Amino acid sequence: MLHHLSIAVADIVRASQFYDAVLRPLGYVRVWSDETAVGYGYPTGGDKFALKLQTKPFSPPPGGFHIAFSATSLKSIEEFHSEALKHGGTDNGGAGLHSEYGDHYYAAFVVDPEGYRIEATYNNKAEQVAAANP
Repeated sequence: MLHHLSIAVADIVRASQFYDAVLRPLGYVRVWSDETAVGYGYPTGGDKFALKLQTKPFSPPPGGFHIAFSATSLKSIEEFHSEALKHGGTDNGGAGLHSEYGDHYYAAFVVDPEGYRIEATYNNKAEQVAAANP
């Protein structure tokens, strides 16, 4: 349904360093950048998510708004969460199985340095069963 999404940021350097780190474990990379914006996507494609420098005062959307990124494994969820905390994000529900959203909903929830609520999610029953029964 969505072609791409962009968000406003007050500090493009801080935001891009954060997203470089947290999106890498999910398989996303910086596909373009300039002094006012940065685009992320798959290595061989265009941007699907962008940061845009906003010089006027703004606030991230309140309430239920959040951005959920698709992950490729349980390990990538853990790395996403770890990198977020190392790069100025704050925990917003932890990383792990979140059965309140489904029997196999494995996710990490954080708030980025700009105040946006983000998550990485992976829903793979076979991998979760294997991880629980080594």
